[in-house]
Amino acid sequence: MILSKGARRAFAAITGVILLLMYIPLMLVVVNSFNTSQAFEWPPPGFTGEWWSRAIHNDGAREALWTSVQVGIVATVVAALLGTLLALALSRYQFFGRTGVNLLVVLPIALPGIITGIALNNAFRGILDLRLSILTVTIAHSTFCIVTVFNNVAARLRQVGGNLEEASADLGAGVWTTFRLVTFPQLRTALVAGMLLSFALSFDEIVVTTFTAGAGQDTLPLWIFNNMFRPNQAPIVNVVAVVMILISIIPIWLAQRLSDDVTAAAP
Repeated sequence: MILSKGARRAFAAITGVILLLMYIPLMLVVVNSFNTSQAFEWPPPGFTGEWWSRAIHNDGAREALWTSVQVGIVATVVAALLGTLLALALSRYQFFGRTGVNLLVVLPIALPGIITGIALNNAFRGILDLRLSILTVTIAHSTFCIVTVFNNVAARLRQVGGNLEEASADLGAGVWTTFRLVTFPQLRTALVAGMLLSFALSFDEIVVTTFTAGAGQDTLPLWIFNNMFRPNQAPIVNVVAVVMILISIIPIWLAQRLSDDVTAAAP
């Protein structure tokens, strides 16, 4: 479709306005992390690195960061294993109830986070009689991280088809050998991209975490939420928010690069 010069300019202007609305607030967070004023006066009366120094030496922020990293890594590994197995089962095998299972797999990421959080809280405390802890947070995060890995791997499996796997089986290779030498190399980049996105989702999740975390066990988003209205902590919260922005951008950027490389290499 060929657009007129006026239409292209209109779309460019609309895109620019949308991007400004999205990213100006993020830039304000970055600027306020160096603002000398705790009330965040605008324009800033001056700039300082004091809040960054305080954030680095803040025990609560460091512990929350480490908790988020631990939960994100474990949830991502669990999601990689289960998401890949589910994608292989639903993409390569036909069985009764396959469509229903596929719906149940992707449903957690479609449900509102507060619904998922309440449901998991009831399951952990009411049915399984588990004490809320980092373990329950990790299990909760795995439920929606699985969907991300599943979607990426399933899409790649549909893209490459099963001809090479069938040829491998015809030549006498077993299931494991075929997976190791044929299937896995084809879906490796999709799996890595799904894992990176899963880690990013887990790292900034707050709604589900609120319902599944134990007392005194804060992830970084929870720490920010609990401290953002405390006047003495507000500048440090801005610093921690900037760190979260950076940590979230990196895996998403890498996942996008992997996806772009695969699309460019596809026949």
